[in-house]
Amino acid sequence: MTTRSTPAEPEQDARVRAVFDDIRATRNTTYINNLWRMLAFDAALLESTWADVKRLMATPSHLDPLTKELIYIAVSITNACSYCVHSHTAAARAKGMTDAQHAELLAIVGLAAKTNQLATGLQVPVDAVFDGGPVPGGA
Repeated sequence: MTTRSTPAEPEQDARVRAVFDDIRATRNTTYINNLWRMLAFDAALLESTWADVKRLMATPSHLDPLTKELIYIAVSITNACSYCVHSHTAAARAKGMTDAQHAELLAIVGLAAKTNQLATGLQVPVDAVFDGGPVPGGA
């Protein structure tokens, strides 16, 4: 159950319509998903969130589009965001993610969760070498 209702006709607001039009153009689609529709209750929040998503996820950068989606999936799993897991898994598949890559991603996420919890539970001190210190036994 949602915490608020989806605006009935969000595109009556010119600011919302402009963002939705940009989403359609950027993604080459006519579809506006539920996240954007829900955010339309606050045009400023919608604008700023889309600007961040567009800048980081839809603009060419040092990371390729599939890698960005894989990172997004991993973080969404960690944050227990079912919506984003589904959305970004679909996006990763559209960008070429194979079943084998998905399985490996899930294995890595599970491994990271396990070792993170072990290191946290044991309060393992950070190795000096990880912070640029000398390598033990090194020259």
